Amino acid sequence: MADADFIKTTCPRDCYDACGIVVGRRDGMIRKVLGDPDHAVTRGALCGKCAIAYNGSWRAPDFRLATPLKRVGAKGEGTFEPIGWDEALALIAERFGALSAEGEARTILHTHYTGTVGLVGGWYPIRFFNRLGATEVDPDTVCNKAGHVALEMTFGNSLEGFDPRTARDARTILVWGANPSFSAPHQNKGWLADAQAAGTRIIAVDPVAHDTARAADLHLQLRPGSDAALAFAFIHVLRRDGLDDRDFLGSHVLGAEDLAPTIAAMSPERAATLCGVPAELIEEAARAYGAGPSLLWLGQGVQRQPYGGNAFRALAALVAFSGNLGKSGAGFLYMNGPGGRGIDMATLTCPALATNAPPAISHMDLAATLEDPQRARAFVNWNNNPAASSPEQARLRRALKREDLFHVAVDLFHTDTTAYADIVLPAASFLECDDLVLSYFDLTVSAQVKAGDPPGTALPNSEIFRRLAAAMGFAEPELFETDADLIARLLAQTPFEGTFADLAAVGTATVFPEPKVQFEGLAFGTPSGRIELASGQAAALGLPRLPMAHVDAPPADGRMRILSPASQWQMNSSYGNDPVIRRRLGPPTVALHPDDAAREGLAEGDQVVLANGEGRVPVTVAISDRTLPGVVLMHKGRWPSLSPGDANVNALVPGHKSDIAESTTVHGTEARLIRAEAAQ
Repeated sequence: MADADFIKTTCPRDCYDACGIVVGRRDGMIRKVLGDPDHAVTRGALCGKCAIAYNGSWRAPDFRLATPLKRVGAKGEGTFEPIGWDEALALIAERFGALSAEGEARTILHTHYTGTVGLVGGWYPIRFFNRLGATEVDPDTVCNKAGHVALEMTFGNSLEGFDPRTARDARTILVWGANPSFSAPHQNKGWLADAQAAGTRIIAVDPVAHDTARAADLHLQLRPGSDAALAFAFIHVLRRDGLDDRDFLGSHVLGAEDLAPTIAAMSPERAATLCGVPAELIEEAARAYGAGPSLLWLGQGVQRQPYGGNAFRALAALVAFSGNLGKSGAGFLYMNGPGGRGIDMATLTCPALATNAPPAISHMDLAATLEDPQRARAFVNWNNNPAASSPEQARLRRALKREDLFHVAVDLFHTDTTAYADIVLPAASFLECDDLVLSYFDLTVSAQVKAGDPPGTALPNSEIFRRLAAAMGFAEPELFETDADLIARLLAQTPFEGTFADLAAVGTATVFPEPKVQFEGLAFGTPSGRIELASGQAAALGLPRLPMAHVDAPPADGRMRILSPASQWQMNSSYGNDPVIRRRLGPPTVALHPDDAAREGLAEGDQVVLANGEGRVPVTVAISDRTLPGVVLMHKGRWPSLSPGDANVNALVPGHKSDIAESTTVHGTEARLIRAEAAQ
């Protein structure tokens, strides 16, 4: 780009990659968004979805929200008129103030998630809601909380993972329930492929034969819901073949011997029957992992099922029995959190502002709560699109139609959720404000740098809630801290030596010169200071004291198990409105194993309906050997309003809660397959 200037920034999407970006500008206007060639992960290329969206709808004036809006039609119609910020904030402050004066601030619900993972854009608004006394809809319950709580009970920490740089010392990388080819495309093409090329053995465990699994040295395609049994079969092989680390178990693990009967009973042959994986593959994979040093990448999909918490406890036991901790090339990764880089999240959220905070509720209870005027009189959604992404979709959308529910939506675009709002507030994108981004894979710190101005009068999340705090008459100084001051304070907590301007110049900084070893001192933040396979915390919650070799019962009565993982072309529901992305997605499809298609007499391209007690979703048949018999594949993230039947896969997902942490069980969903003509 001749005569252009370039700015380094960082993609703040909910992704392992945290890609470095170069923004090309001319005459102060953004002209092109590209991958940063100097970034160790991006290596000069953005993934397809981001390259399209950031050069498409995210900068298209006719797609972006540019001014506050007030509803003038029926809820759900999406009919609004523009208003000014002063009027919009006054209307919100009046309604929230009245509820607070009545002692009913708890009936103001707010729901948010990872529309941005920038620290300021993602967490600063919580200060306002803490001060207000509103009820938070626990964000992680719609995604990954069962896994977090299971790992916290076992290791005392779910947010300290292996440093990916230690892969240089690993002989095996076990990818269990993650699909890096779609969810971490740069780590898949870079980190994982580089390790494999250097001789590290890659083993994938997943019900779906995705691209990462197909490229792996070994793929164990297990039946959904059988992860815990397979983990115990691995441990059986380790114990039988003398690959379990007895010294490590004796010094650092609580409850190992209590599991002996379960381990002895789960032979590879028995697991083969339960899990659908040949016994010889179980043996081969277990020996490779147990020989170590080995890394275990724990995908979030594993715990999005009825016994997902137990599955993670079983996988934690696998780590413990192998002794793959406390040394380079060993460990597990669920996420690397901000604390590993020194950042105290309380600096962002200011929990001290919440003097009488009501308990959070699960996303699984969102629809039922919004139905009830005694529990929900106002609703704010920011950084998410629950009408597309939450369970009990039809019920939730009916609840959002309540005329007596005052609804405020903060977003970059009109979405399925903003259509129900009374007031819509336009937000700035990551290209239009400064922030910090922390990869939840690599131990880095990155600058998100303002490259252009937002459309119209759109504002960053932090400024929206600063102005709303002023409109409410709040006086606490924490509610008015500037982005620059907060970023400087946060950056000072990290090992990075320099200012935000220094970080912006390089884009991304590796803050530890040498690779860190996970749990290097083998000290664990549990009550005993050990890895607690036998958990008193679990027992106190009414859960089994020990993990179980559980296997879900197969679907009955003609139902099929539905898996709804990430799409190649979307990030949750993000990008679902981009015209180019929509063309890439094509019509909604359900992938069937050839055996299922033959049994049902279905051919490629046939029209069918997936149906259960929650709802119905019309889809097109795609025949694929990527899935197993009895298991259908339907990717998440489509916008219902842009889909046939005004529904996506979440129309089929009930509000069932996982065994641990009241979290999502989306991958435990079952439905019947009905021919389209029979469904009329």
